[in-house]
Amino acid sequence: MTEDAVTDVTEDAADDVTDVVAEARGRAEEVAYADCVLCAKPTEYPETVKGATLCPVCEWQEAQRTACSG
Repeated sequence: MTEDAVTDVTEDAADDVTDVVAEARGRAEEVAYADCVLCAKPTEYPETVKGATLCPVCEWQEAQRTACSG
């Protein structure tokens, strides 16, 4: 491969990655996120997730409370 061909392939790959990232961000903005059941802040989970959803902070605190102490 010549240097120009390598540059073209690299630029095409970069464009593909940029398109995928933009598409993922667009989908992420469309998702409604569930509220934390403890503090009511947004979680990382969509509203369609069943069960008690916790925000990252409350999830971490809950893990510390339930961890073995010994």
